Amino acid sequence: MSDNELGLFLRLRREAVTPAEVGLPAGARRRTPGLRRSELATLAGVSVEYLTRLEQGRDRRPSTQVLSALADALRLTSGERVHLHRLSKGADASFSCTGGTEPNRDVRPTVRALLDRLEPAPAVLLNRLSEILAYTDGYRRLVGPLGALDGSRPNLARFVFTDPRARTAYPDWDRVADEQVAILKQGPGRTDVHVGALMDELTVSCGAEFAGRLETLPGLPTSSGLMRVVHPETGELRLAYETLDLPTDDDQRLVVHLPADDAAAAALDRLTGRRPGALRAV
Repeated sequence: MSDNELGLFLRLRREAVTPAEVGLPAGARRRTPGLRRSELATLAGVSVEYLTRLEQGRDRRPSTQVLSALADALRLTSGERVHLHRLSKGADASFSCTGGTEPNRDVRPTVRALLDRLEPAPAVLLNRLSEILAYTDGYRRLVGPLGALDGSRPNLARFVFTDPRARTAYPDWDRVADEQVAILKQGPGRTDVHVGALMDELTVSCGAEFAGRLETLPGLPTSSGLMRVVHPETGELRLAYETLDLPTDDDQRLVVHLPADDAAAAALDRLTGRRPGALRAV
């Protein structure tokens, strides 16, 4: 994992913003994707030299005013602004917001009741290590045959990177792998000893497939989107997912899957033994 997460995030966001988005002419013969450093520096009201130091990790403690100016210039969303603030505060490796606490593996009764209410939708509860803590029967029917629930303590990130069956289960494996790395890097990242241990394990067992992503991906996973899953009984399914973060003390997230089209809705109905149309396509 890069020890310059703040600089990596600033560079990736700068390269993702087009000149047109900030009212600048594209110009000819641009060798850099997105904005040049000089353009971002002008928009944010800082010197090119200072922005270079931030991106290269030679200065890791920008003021709140500078962070705000950079966030405005980069057109960051609210979630991205929070992430930028966390990265600036996390530059001190001696501090971790988790305080070295064990990943929470306890599931509150009301959360279990919520999962029961979500049936037959495939829904799963995970902690910050992507350990699978609880799930609906609909989720078991969906991913159980793929191998994701094998073992005494199934872990979604470990399954994606170390189990060959994951390549077949997820046709868009690269994108799924990117998302798993972004989830691990979110928040405390390696400053959390437990997350760091899992990162070390996957770096050794998976090599560049995992380590390369640690070096190049910002820790900013998507909370919703579409994914494709290949089930041995129903074939390929297009699913929409929504991620619901539980309160901070729970340190857990709930991911709910819904059919993204009528074919997926019918397939999920067959898996759960429900009448057609019991799950509505979105």
